[in-house]
Amino acid sequence: MGIWKVSNLKKAYYFFKKNGLKNAYYAALERMMAERGQQYSYEEPSAEELDRQRQVGAGFSSTFSVLVPAYETREVHLREMVDSLLRQSYGRWELIIADASESERVREAAESYGDGRIRCLRLEGNRGISENTNAALAAASGDYIGLLDHDDVLTPDALFEMARTIEEGAREGEKPWLLYSDEDKGNGELTEFYEPHFKPGLNLELLLSNNYICHFLVMRRELMAALGLRREYDGAQDYDLVLRAAEELLYKRKAGRESICHVSRVLYHWRCHSSSTAENPESKRYAYDAGRRAVEDFMRRRGWKGKVCDTLHLGFYRIEYEGGILSQRKEVGAVGGKLLDGRGRIAGGIYDEDGSCPYLGLPEGFSGYMHRASLAQEAYALDVRAMEVQKELVPVFEEVFGFSYENRKDCPMEQEKLVEACLEFGRRLRQQGYLLVWNTL
Repeated sequence: MGIWKVSNLKKAYYFFKKNGLKNAYYAALERMMAERGQQYSYEEPSAEELDRQRQVGAGFSSTFSVLVPAYETREVHLREMVDSLLRQSYGRWELIIADASESERVREAAESYGDGRIRCLRLEGNRGISENTNAALAAASGDYIGLLDHDDVLTPDALFEMARTIEEGAREGEKPWLLYSDEDKGNGELTEFYEPHFKPGLNLELLLSNNYICHFLVMRRELMAALGLRREYDGAQDYDLVLRAAEELLYKRKAGRESICHVSRVLYHWRCHSSSTAENPESKRYAYDAGRRAVEDFMRRRGWKGKVCDTLHLGFYRIEYEGGILSQRKEVGAVGGKLLDGRGRIAGGIYDEDGSCPYLGLPEGFSGYMHRASLAQEAYALDVRAMEVQKELVPVFEEVFGFSYENRKDCPMEQEKLVEACLEFGRRLRQQGYLLVWNTL
């Protein structure tokens, strides 16, 4: 996609109005550099591969209800959405369209297929996206519920990949409760695909910063039915749903982190046009306000005191805890920040399992891929020179590093040994059930 396409210019203008010239300059420069280096093209599975999936999927048992709230949807978009279901290599699905339109065009288009798996529920009035979706949810019969926007499409292997992952989980003793995939964006005609979102596995801190789970999401029907969608969060109803589902699974049911599963394939095409949030973030500013309120409500339920602030980028948030995160959340064993070199580039602070820093070399004013370098997130390990730990963990700290906790900023260790010790400290904290959080400030 061209660097100077209209949507990019719009985003730059809105960003400048919100954040000022300096931040807008860095954001525009980073976006241009990223797009110049981007090499992505979506390749649909071959006919042979889809045939193989049909054969393998015949032995799977999971059924899916895909819910689509619709309101005066353009027929061409509606048919592309329905056709994406009909092309699925896994056929145990039903499509429930909750139609709040005043006209008959959505119903007529849906009924024209003559396929019993396609159901159109005519609603009495438009009650908003959450209540309309809840009406479809009440009529669903699938084991799992999938959410699809009325003008987006699924890849032909979407339901197969979800069913395969569910079957694999069952063989290991636990069917996942919530699954999500990678996604990309498509132009209005869905002839070009770009800006793929390759997502991490479950990272609650990152989720509290942004709804990175997004599309394609499927959830066990009993869980979604128990939670429902809340109309007061319309615009961010999916985000609110995911936050409440994560809370239910991790804190209340203690189902384990494997209960939320990332399927690392692009299974969803998010259509971009002038009125979509993907193309024009300012088109649904209320959605980002609702997202912030959803995080605030999560904090209230957990008893965390603080406030949720907008970051430079719409839809991305930062939690400022009263007294700091360690005082509010006893499950967080350590919190760390970033380290900069003499050129103002990230030199460390957060480490992956192999000891590498995922944001190494990124200029301080840049936010990184999907803005993750600017967001709080769970870390595998943190750098001792920019770390604070819970008081009860100071003895563990001193045992691992071999020097006083008070002297951590003047760590005398050479880089290789330092990183090894940071990895070991992170491993010990996780063994004791603690989280490590990287906070970029």
